Amino acid sequence: MAQQEVHFEIFARHGARGGWKLHDVASRRDGALAMAQALMAEGQATGVKVVKETYNSETGDYLTLKIFEDGHNKAKVDPAAEDVPNALPCFKPDDLYSYHARATMARLLSDYLARQKLTVTELIHRADALEKFEATGTVYQHAIQKVAVAQASSTKKPVQQIIKDLNELVTKAIHRVYRDERRNHFPDVSAGGFRALADKLANESDGAYVLNGTVARHLADARGWEEKLVRLLAIMEEATDESPGAMLLLGAVDGITAEILGGSAALHELIGAHDNLGDALTTLIHLFLGQPRPDAEPRNGLTVLTRHFAADNLPSARTAIANRIMAELRSIRRLQEEALLEEIAMLKRIANKLVLGQGKYLSHDDLIAAFTMRSRRLVTYEALARFLETVTTPDDKLEKLLLIEKAIIGAENKRQLATAITPIVSSAAFANFFHSSDKPVLSRLKRLAALQMQVLGSSLQDNQKSEIAQTLDKIAGDVETRARLLDTIAMRPASHVEKVLTVLKLCNTGVLTQGRLAARAQDFILSHMAKPNFLADYVAHVSRGDTVPAPDEAKAELVEMLEKAGIAQETSGKSFAA
Repeated sequence: MAQQEVHFEIFARHGARGGWKLHDVASRRDGALAMAQALMAEGQATGVKVVKETYNSETGDYLTLKIFEDGHNKAKVDPAAEDVPNALPCFKPDDLYSYHARATMARLLSDYLARQKLTVTELIHRADALEKFEATGTVYQHAIQKVAVAQASSTKKPVQQIIKDLNELVTKAIHRVYRDERRNHFPDVSAGGFRALADKLANESDGAYVLNGTVARHLADARGWEEKLVRLLAIMEEATDESPGAMLLLGAVDGITAEILGGSAALHELIGAHDNLGDALTTLIHLFLGQPRPDAEPRNGLTVLTRHFAADNLPSARTAIANRIMAELRSIRRLQEEALLEEIAMLKRIANKLVLGQGKYLSHDDLIAAFTMRSRRLVTYEALARFLETVTTPDDKLEKLLLIEKAIIGAENKRQLATAITPIVSSAAFANFFHSSDKPVLSRLKRLAALQMQVLGSSLQDNQKSEIAQTLDKIAGDVETRARLLDTIAMRPASHVEKVLTVLKLCNTGVLTQGRLAARAQDFILSHMAKPNFLADYVAHVSRGDTVPAPDEAKAELVEMLEKAGIAQETSGKSFAA
């Protein structure tokens, strides 16, 4: 039995004539409605709507239903038309064969086409398929009604009149196919004979119609989507030049192949079963990029299609795959169900691969928008809570969240993640963990310094990054004060040189956090460097046997170490005592 997954898409409109743009996706109805209402209340949009999307795992399709709309320039559309794109009006049977008309039919009849294993081109060119479609009654009439409602929203014509006109138009188109079938207008052509037919039809006014009908008849007895794809790609081998006949044949093959790849059920059958969405997307991306999978069969339809994509021979079919990839990236479905870390790793691999494919099929802006939307799924309260539920120590929680930061994009997503990090770092549990004496003080300080370096090296917003880094520095300062680390070094029965070198080592080996703690260590170093005879004592300290470095050489070496510790040469020069 098919499983269903539900999510809610929030669309916003900006300006009096602005179109709908996807703003966000939510997993809960009340959250989606609250977000839409907040957009209106805060004046961030002139119109909002919430659309419920129900995913059917058996067919791979989405059922769309609008559940809310509000706005200053609200468009009044009947709910029955919500899942129908604005269809261009059709005036004659030939209009039903246009790209927009076929795209509308593919969306309206997706379930029926999937059950019958048909493409739109096959349906509208085969008399036997049309007879079966007419016999369904309900499906046939429901499709016409939905198109009529969509058209009625932009005209004053009554819906009943539009339904009547569409019925007449579709009936004419169907009867035309019946008539052409009876008079053998679509010839029976076997593999190898399509090029000759295409050359003959290249200059005919109904050439594309006849060729598509002939190809549809050729695919009629195919036992599944795989066999249909193999037959189509075999036909394509007959078009090896740029003559009118070859272009006509390539267009027919490309169009039908795109319809196959645009159907969820067909695509699921072609790429096979996958453990998760991430693996399925990876397969689609390899196909889109024209990169054959190592385990693919050499004569497999997808393998042959991959080679054609590598040569960019089928633009419409490749566009269909690109659109599917983008739709899945924008969806709310998890890439990897087991663990968030695996999902993050998979998202990074997918991003690295898709960057190679940006261009005429995938724009940079669309990719950024899709990955920003996908990143938003990783920083929701629910996702982060599940991710951290097995993490026991507060420092590990911070480190895990910083791993997520490296995988997500979008300023708002970074801000949202920082709002989850700040309470953890500011909590008493976090400070108490590092104040505990269970671990050596140097180990605790080094851990704090390493976490601070990760924060400072992140792309969190500057104010939030600074706040988190300062909190870590304050905790490190408290740890040092309680342990009296610098005081202990100062009280050692050692020379000033040894004390300076000890603290310099702490600074330069990542033990001390940047900020107040590092400043205290720098003050310690400068104060001891100001002691009498410090430079001479330093030269003697670094001498090895009879090898005594020149004072200038020893000083230059020391200055270099001081600069690594954050002490500028201008500052250290004033503190040297001869």
